[in-house]
Amino acid sequence: MAVLRVRHCRALLYCRRAPPRCPACGGDLRAAGLSAAPVRLDCPFRHGHGQPRAFLIRPTRGTFLDAYDGHCDLHVGITSSQGVVYNYDQEGVHRDGSGWEQCISIPLVQPDMWELLQQWDSLLEEFSLEEAWLPHRYEEQQHNCYTFALAFINRVRQGGGGAALSKAEFTERFLLARSREAARYLRLQQQLATRDVYIVPLAEQEQESVDRNQSLLE
Repeated sequence: MAVLRVRHCRALLYCRRAPPRCPACGGDLRAAGLSAAPVRLDCPFRHGHGQPRAFLIRPTRGTFLDAYDGHCDLHVGITSSQGVVYNYDQEGVHRDGSGWEQCISIPLVQPDMWELLQQWDSLLEEFSLEEAWLPHRYEEQQHNCYTFALAFINRVRQGGGGAALSKAEFTERFLLARSREAARYLRLQQQLATRDVYIVPLAEQEQESVDRNQSLLE
């Protein structure tokens, strides 16, 4: 169910349905004008199979909006141009056509990268067939789904003359902002599970911008 945000009396009110009066000051929200108009928050989770050429993150079990507590293991994968998710675990490489319906998604290719757009599927398939991704090579801490995805990204980056990214660099540059956004959204969902309105003073709001247009492969 959607989350709405209403700004009023130096506070942000989060709710499912905008109340007629502000629970913080008692003022009439219907008479407060456009500044207090409800705004629907964008959900940070995407249907992964509709996200071509992307890096996806989902819980290993269940979904983010289904009782995810922030401590369960996460699983990652790379999508083809058709939304098939290539991912690696102890059974080897999987090519999933379902099961990734609620993910954090990071686009990997810009629309003007014409040559890479055409080659993506063949590069991904060839990479997935390499000996490094056989089942017996899997190791939970050092050679896992993240290793597979980042190794493919670096293969493509280096093929285009870019530098390889370490796990720490990739996480800091491209994952942290989206992960924090998802965590905030989940906290709101949890708060609204037990109350009609969640009030946050404006001074407590983190001001954080995310460059959604930067490409990992540039």
